[in-house]
Amino acid sequence: MPERGIVSPSAQEDERQFEASLRPRLLEEFTGQSRLKEKLAIAIVAARQRGEAMDHVLLCGPPGLGKTTLAAIISAELGVRFEQTSGPVLQKKLDLTGVLTQVRAREVFFIDEIHRLMPDVEEILYSALEDFRLDILIGTGPGARTHAMAIPRFTAVGATTRQGLISAPLRDRFGLVLRLNHYTVEELTRIVNRSAGLLNVTIEEGGAEEIARRSRGTPRISNRLVRRVRDYAQVRADGRITAGIAQTALDLLEVDRFGLDETDHKIMRTILEKYGGGPVGLNTIGASIDEEPDTIEEVYEPYLIQLGFIDRTPRGRVATARAFDYFGVARRMRDPQNSLF
Repeated sequence: MPERGIVSPSAQEDERQFEASLRPRLLEEFTGQSRLKEKLAIAIVAARQRGEAMDHVLLCGPPGLGKTTLAAIISAELGVRFEQTSGPVLQKKLDLTGVLTQVRAREVFFIDEIHRLMPDVEEILYSALEDFRLDILIGTGPGARTHAMAIPRFTAVGATTRQGLISAPLRDRFGLVLRLNHYTVEELTRIVNRSAGLLNVTIEEGGAEEIARRSRGTPRISNRLVRRVRDYAQVRADGRITAGIAQTALDLLEVDRFGLDETDHKIMRTILEKYGGGPVGLNTIGASIDEEPDTIEEVYEPYLIQLGFIDRTPRGRVATARAFDYFGVARRMRDPQNSLF
């Protein structure tokens, strides 16, 4: 769950190190996404048997579902080096060219947020992915010429939360396009139990299930909630996480039984109470709660849609009957001519 406000770099680094310590290292340790894992396992074993670079992989899905973890697992299973960067970092052609000239044979080159690559940088990537070649411009003006430089065959792994923003030419250069879906409560319960074990925390099955139910179908959130509930159990109880301790701790954190936090409630109450259930546009919702529309669309909205609280329509977002019932808001008739976008 994104946290508002200013967070010190050291705190952010501690959080990253904590999350990294709980990540599975091998495919067999990765919980959930069974069909995706089977496809990856076949591709990995085939590449390993041939001694070749594996085909390029594009991982799509909401934040926190394990795209970065899977990229590292692919590298570990292939027994090759792992190099990581992200779309926003590669702002100029020279940035990507510099990285690709250092690429080693069969290594995994991971590009997070690949949908945020600049168009001219993306063009450099086309020939690198398809022909394993870099086209370098030498000189300027009338005397400029292009030099083609061969690079070793490698495996590119791209990760994106917004597959629709990736251009067709770039998407077509990935042999495997895999989508990660939200996890079930049973899968998250196994993840919570595993994380608690790594943290040396005693957790009962009821406590693990309570955390899993409130994790929005997302392992990253499960791991963060385990850490928060562990702190509560240590300070206010005997250190064991029972169902009652988990429920009390999560209520204190204002994470409800569906895993909805303060921002989720603001979004829904804005649609339900301020705009009578909609339709209302994303920019209007963002302005009403002081949140970026992109953050609402990428982080919060997918889960609210999955729960059946919001429908997307051509005219804007609309709250469902289930949302009115859950949030205890009475439905009222609205003039569709006065709907806000």
